[in-house]
Amino acid sequence: MSTPNDGARMATEPLLHARHISKNFGAVQALVDVDIEVSPHEVVALVGDNAAGKSTLARVIAGVYAPDGGTLRIDGKPLPSHTTRGARSAGIATVFQGLALSENLDVTANIFLGQEIIEHGLLDEEAMESMARDFLKNLNARIPSPRTPLANLTAGQRQCVAIARTLVGKPKLIVLDEPTSSLSISQTAEVLTYISQLRSMGLGVLIISHNLTDIRAVADRIEVLRHGRNNGSFVASDVRYEDIIAAITGAPSGR
Repeated sequence: MSTPNDGARMATEPLLHARHISKNFGAVQALVDVDIEVSPHEVVALVGDNAAGKSTLARVIAGVYAPDGGTLRIDGKPLPSHTTRGARSAGIATVFQGLALSENLDVTANIFLGQEIIEHGLLDEEAMESMARDFLKNLNARIPSPRTPLANLTAGQRQCVAIARTLVGKPKLIVLDEPTSSLSISQTAEVLTYISQLRSMGLGVLIISHNLTDIRAVADRIEVLRHGRNNGSFVASDVRYEDIIAAITGAPSGR
């Protein structure tokens, strides 16, 4: 079994500091005493087999679930409440697999859906389009215009719109749940570029994925969950695939 790699820790103070997180669903222990940290300018990948607790942990961090034990801090401060509103107010944004975008709206309208800019009782279309353009530029998005209908975009471009939507709230940490799932190779490359740009912008990123190739391409650190427990922490650029698989499955690493 591979031991956690202390060299994986960033020198900066963690942005997200989760300690001893536990979550039960009746008799099922979904998370048991889980620790995880994410620093600014860092992409951390969370991996594990099905039912390892990855999505549950993401939902605890996002405020969808309240933990049954443990502490969550952002920038050294506890969350104001274990709710989605409390998480958002602390600077946590999440993009789940469903994306929650509207086919009949354009890019700008989707980015500001539910968080529109109102000026004198009217939608400030000019301000929203200008901000949308800036968000897309910062992400190096391959989208022709903020006025492009969502229906005309590829799956990779839609993922970009969903990520850009999180930037409206000026987040510190972005959680991405399987952002490259079911994408083509070229679309996956686009999304990995967007994730790299988030890191360049100084944000912390927690990405959940089953694709180890994608993770190795973009992550700084890889955290493994197994049966709801921490089971390995690795520097992404140094670790062997065999060691990650061993941590995921519980098999010997072969070292």
